[in-house]
Amino acid sequence: MRVFNIFTVLLLGVFLVSCKQETIKGDYFGEEFAISDEASKTATPYDQIIATDSLQTQMVGEIKEVCQAKGCWMKVKLESNEEVFVRFKDYGFFVPKDAAGKRVVMNGAAFFEEMSVEDQRHYAEDEGASEDELALITAPKKTFRFEADGVLIESQP
Repeated sequence: MRVFNIFTVLLLGVFLVSCKQETIKGDYFGEEFAISDEASKTATPYDQIIATDSLQTQMVGEIKEVCQAKGCWMKVKLESNEEVFVRFKDYGFFVPKDAAGKRVVMNGAAFFEEMSVEDQRHYAEDEGASEDELALITAPKKTFRFEADGVLIESQP
């Protein structure tokens, strides 16, 4: 019976280790934070809020674009293919301008925003849009937004 108990304990230990959260190694920008088991890879946090709310959460995705002027914002694609526009709390930190393509964990507040035509054009200019592309921006746009107080950008393996 004792052999059975030892085997059960060992099997349980192997199971728990295999369920352990994936470790992400990289560089923090802004505040360091512990990665939650609840960090979302989809837009699910946005299902929990209405237009005037925000939700403190963590999200994981791939950086698609970074502001090439200063690194003061980024666009992050989630596994569910939604895109989140991310700014950094109080412009307290910036991210490297060459971070596109890297995985990121963001800690902060998820919310919706209706982006004005003026702001859309400003960000499009930061991205290098042409005058013709800017002229196509004619209506406000509802966007997934995130204000990060800290981000962890995964280092390349």
